[in-house]
Order: sequence, then C-alpha cells, then structure tokens
Amino acid sequence: MGETPFQINLNNTYKDASKSPLKAKDLKNFEGLDFFKFDSTYVVIARIKRQAKAEWFNMKTTTERLSRERIYAVAKFQLKGKDFKLNIYQGEENMNSEDYKDYLFLPFLDNTNGEETYAGGRYIDLKIPDEHTIEIDFNKAYNPLCAYNEKFSCPIVPRVNYLDLKVEAGVKAFSKN
Repeated sequence: MGETPFQINLNNTYKDASKSPLKAKDLKNFEGLDFFKFDSTYVVIARIKRQAKAEWFNMKTTTERLSRERIYAVAKFQLKGKDFKLNIYQGEENMNSEDYKDYLFLPFLDNTNGEETYAGGRYIDLKIPDEHTIEIDFNKAYNPLCAYNEKFSCPIVPRVNYLDLKVEAGVKAFSKN
C-alpha cells in the first residue's frame, strides 16, 4: 500500500478528506492506493533537448476546459533496452505561479493502460533541470485526478507520448470499493 516516501505521501493526501480527490463513498473505506513494487530499472536519466521556440497550445482535457501548455523539452532515454522519446510539457498557469514556476508535466501512455493501470494514462511531475539531463522516475507515475472523480478536468495524454512497453511502476488502476 505504500513503501517509498512518494507512495506514503500520496496515500496520506488521499486519506485526508480536506485534500483527497476521492468521492466521499470511496474515501470511507479507503486504505491506500495500489502500487507496483519499486523497481530501480524504471528510474532513467534522459537527455533533454529544450524547445526554446515552442508555441503555446490548448491541450484537450476530459472536460470542456483547455489547458494552455507548451512542449518544454523532448526527453530521450532507454528503458528495458529500447530507445524512447517523450514530450515534457510546461503549463502556462504553473509558469506564472510562484509555487509551480519550475514545474514540468510528463503525461504518458503505455501497454498497462486499461488493464493494470488507468486507461487514460498516467502523469509524472518533474522540475526544470539545471543541466541537459533529467531524471524520470516512473515509480512516481500517478493517475490523473479524474481517475478517482469525474468532477476533475484532466489533460488528455497526447498519443505522441505513448511507450510501446509495459511500465510496471507507479500507481496501479484505482478499484472503487
């Protein structure tokens, strides 16, 4: 139910009725999220190519709302012996916030979606790096809030961020009790 600091913190947030995205009926019996066991092979160092002239665009969400994003960088890395690249996004709203100005957003899809994990993909939070590399820890992959409650508006993972393998790390699909 949670062994790493990330897992413990996420579970504590979801158990706290004042912060939890869970519906009241799901929170009542909530004991913790289900995670894949931590696996260091899912911690990768990616080379990033900053997209300095990237245009802002409206990323579709699960509601009518559009999320203003831009591609901050393209990350290239190896995972399970295969080469991959993913777009890392920066949100306009976050960029203008003191608390989140160095926040980056990595949404991704993989071959666990719809089975072991949420069908709509998962997210990883990142910070703007000082160098031309960034650590991507797939053990910190989490479900969009709309996986727990449809009142939330979640960015839809772009198809370009699909990994053709099973990422058996991070949060598993939420089973409502």
